[in-house]
Amino acid sequence: MGSPLGDFIRTTRDSIQPQSLGLPDHGRRRSPGLRRSDLAARAGISVEYLTRIEQGRDRNPSVVVVNALADALSLNSSERDHLRYLTKITGGACPTHTRPAPPRREVRPSVLETLRLLEPGIAMVTNRLGDVLAHTSGYESVTCGTGLLDTDTPNLTRYVFTDPRARTFFTDWDAVADEQAFDLWLGPSVANSEWFTTELARVAGPDFTRRLNRHVVPRRGALRLSHPSGYELQLLRETLELPSDAQQLIVLLPADDSTAQAVDRLRRGSHGRLRVIS
Repeated sequence: MGSPLGDFIRTTRDSIQPQSLGLPDHGRRRSPGLRRSDLAARAGISVEYLTRIEQGRDRNPSVVVVNALADALSLNSSERDHLRYLTKITGGACPTHTRPAPPRREVRPSVLETLRLLEPGIAMVTNRLGDVLAHTSGYESVTCGTGLLDTDTPNLTRYVFTDPRARTFFTDWDAVADEQAFDLWLGPSVANSEWFTTELARVAGPDFTRRLNRHVVPRRGALRLSHPSGYELQLLRETLELPSDAQQLIVLLPADDSTAQAVDRLRRGSHGRLRVIS
């Protein structure tokens, strides 16, 4: 049985072309990317030890080893953060067979007041599992008709992977799907994330599982939406982390004049209000 840390190291190694690191190309081989022996040599560890880490048989590598692997894989800062996070949860996670208590859904009054001050802008409060906990009328106007907010407990991740309308609504659906899958690794707790991914995998299928285990660190560029009314929207994203609540306040801003005009028309046609979803 593997581990999140081992999966990340292996998939990253498989994605690296030896020539990009100044290593010789050994010709055709059964698996793509960097050889395990080459990575071990660059990190200064044995092949046998690297194999144990990748296969999940060693779940507590030292900080020195983790940093050496990050250097050997030429990881950027975001990828290094993810590697350290996976090291932490791999070493500390305990398997569980019972459903844990759900993450908190309450939004603090001060956060709600901040959301009210953002009206009629486009903003929402969510957590890493994708639960939409509160949103402005502006957010409702740009998602109206897409099905995203149709349920009593809307969840963006579930919507992206299980609602066919999401593939039309999100112009760059592949990038959004990678983002939502990646964020599950940063969920409110390891236990909650594992339970949610297990439940979602049953209905979302192998594409969800594949994206989850690729550990692709998203770039999070502008969000492009194809609204059912015919408007093409391009929105910039600003995120305020609320670490004590394991939540995020996300604000979406028009990236150009045409988007601003379209958003204004959508607002005039909407009669929404600030909504807290309990």
